[in-house]
Amino acid sequence: MFDIIPLELVVAQTERVVTNPFELAFRARGVVLGVLILLLIFSIISWFVIGYKWLALRKAQNQSIRFLETFWQSKRLDTIYQASERLKRSPVSKVFRAGYVELSKLKGSGSSSSDKDTMMRQLGGTENVERSLRRAMTSEVTILESMLSYLASVGSTAPFVGLFGTVWGIMEAFFELNKAENLSIQTVSGPIAEALIATAIGLFAAIPAVLAFNYFNSRVKVLSAEMENFSNDFLNIVKRHFFK
Repeated sequence: MFDIIPLELVVAQTERVVTNPFELAFRARGVVLGVLILLLIFSIISWFVIGYKWLALRKAQNQSIRFLETFWQSKRLDTIYQASERLKRSPVSKVFRAGYVELSKLKGSGSSSSDKDTMMRQLGGTENVERSLRRAMTSEVTILESMLSYLASVGSTAPFVGLFGTVWGIMEAFFELNKAENLSIQTVSGPIAEALIATAIGLFAAIPAVLAFNYFNSRVKVLSAEMENFSNDFLNIVKRHFFK
């Protein structure tokens, strides 16, 4: 009355049913599974870096705008210095503090001399201030560019890591095909589809990393240009008012 279906046939029919790419990823094994886990770790860290750098650069930009407004509206450097200490995320304010500290040292060392202009020239005058500004700019650019190299590395290597997983999975699929007695498209399509998911995950990890790297790199260039312009303006002010 009832046909008895062998258990092996039921399992084989069940394994052939694939509903979505996520199921393919969960069915991966061996080297392909290791590649998928590695790419998933890359992607999670990339999104953490993207969120962190977005917040950091946003604060740096906003506080730099506030500092520049304070700088051009104020007439006393000590007042500007006090205001800059409240804007610790602004790279422009840090450049100003470096120049202000060096300028204060020069003024203090020349106050006990009878010939202030001679003392300033001996100590390097504006050259010392300029070097301090340059050092501060280099330090701030290094901080702004931190973690961007990781995004660049993920963007350039993740597709190749995924491709390695795909090639390896296809090799295993053909090895299994050689052992199969009944050759059909179902025999090879499943393993190849599981292998191709590695390339898809690699692109999923790489594309956001590349886009974020280009965006953050452009933001860093803008902040670097603002620091450069401010340094030139600050040096001009110093030359006019302190090194006449």
